[in-house]
Amino acid sequence: MTVDSPAFGQADLTNCERELIHLAGSVQPHGVLLLLREDTLTVLQASDNCHLLLGLGTVDLLDRPLATLGGNLAAQLTALLPTLCADPVPILCTVQASATTRLVEATAHRAPGGGVVLELEPLEPLSRVGTGSAPHSLALDAATLQSHLAAAVQRYTSAATTAVLADSIVQTVRELTGYDRVMVYRFDADGHGKIVAEARDPRLESLLGHHYPATDIPQRARELYLKNRVRMLVDVNYEPQPLVPPLRPDSGEPLDMSMCNLRSMSPLHLQYLRNMGVTGTLVASLVREGKLWGLIAAHHYEPRHLRLALRSAVDLLAEVASTRIAAIENYAHSQVALLVRRLEQRLIEAT
Repeated sequence: MTVDSPAFGQADLTNCERELIHLAGSVQPHGVLLLLREDTLTVLQASDNCHLLLGLGTVDLLDRPLATLGGNLAAQLTALLPTLCADPVPILCTVQASATTRLVEATAHRAPGGGVVLELEPLEPLSRVGTGSAPHSLALDAATLQSHLAAAVQRYTSAATTAVLADSIVQTVRELTGYDRVMVYRFDADGHGKIVAEARDPRLESLLGHHYPATDIPQRARELYLKNRVRMLVDVNYEPQPLVPPLRPDSGEPLDMSMCNLRSMSPLHLQYLRNMGVTGTLVASLVREGKLWGLIAAHHYEPRHLRLALRSAVDLLAEVASTRIAAIENYAHSQVALLVRRLEQRLIEAT
């Protein structure tokens, strides 16, 4: 950490471009994060809300094997280890919490610097495992989800222009997720953004056509959008749950949380959302040829939680849309090149 790269939570408007947001050191409280030693699957670090979600205190978990949680979690993760990579892999599993078998959605990935990051989100309403009111948690059955996806993909592949495609994206994502407002946010060559499509609750004022400076999305955040392409904020007023201990015991370094779904968000970004009156968000990246073309940004005006399958569906739609964007723009470029060659030929002939 240097003056040029402020620690997470210590940035201001003059240096937020370099805030170390991937070293957040805390998670959103709707799930639990564990860092495991790969060879023994013992717990090196854990978020400080384990007692609420797992019925076992964080300190009680440290240096103990994952099998301490009971259920089939440890067995399922062990089977995944040979193929585990840096991208999170979903696991549907069970754990024992307070003598009760609990069904849990999990993701696992290899952490930069070694070890396995395991993130757990309970399937039951969060009010039963935490305090305060539960955010609305949205889930769809498999048949409904597949129907939505099939219809959306068909609309995307038939779109002839990026404008038509963007309109299809916001409509289908809003139908799928139920957020109050869904936008497609496109970047220009200098990184400035413009809202080029919007689907919203009719009671909300339109933001279509609004422009935003490149500084609204710091460069480090843009880099993370290329790595971890779907990010969910359940409640802007959440209380961050710190990792215990704060540094990795095996290296003395902060945990790199670049690929963590539960990673806390920058306090500056949270205040920005509060200033807009936004409570929950979902953001998916639109990437063309390795560069950030734009974002699908969904806003909700009360807490909102999406199950892992729905977030994966949005990720899939963003990938299909990104592929279609590249196809449309590459075709447009080829048509322009062809037109220029024809004009050159006519000029030569006229000369």
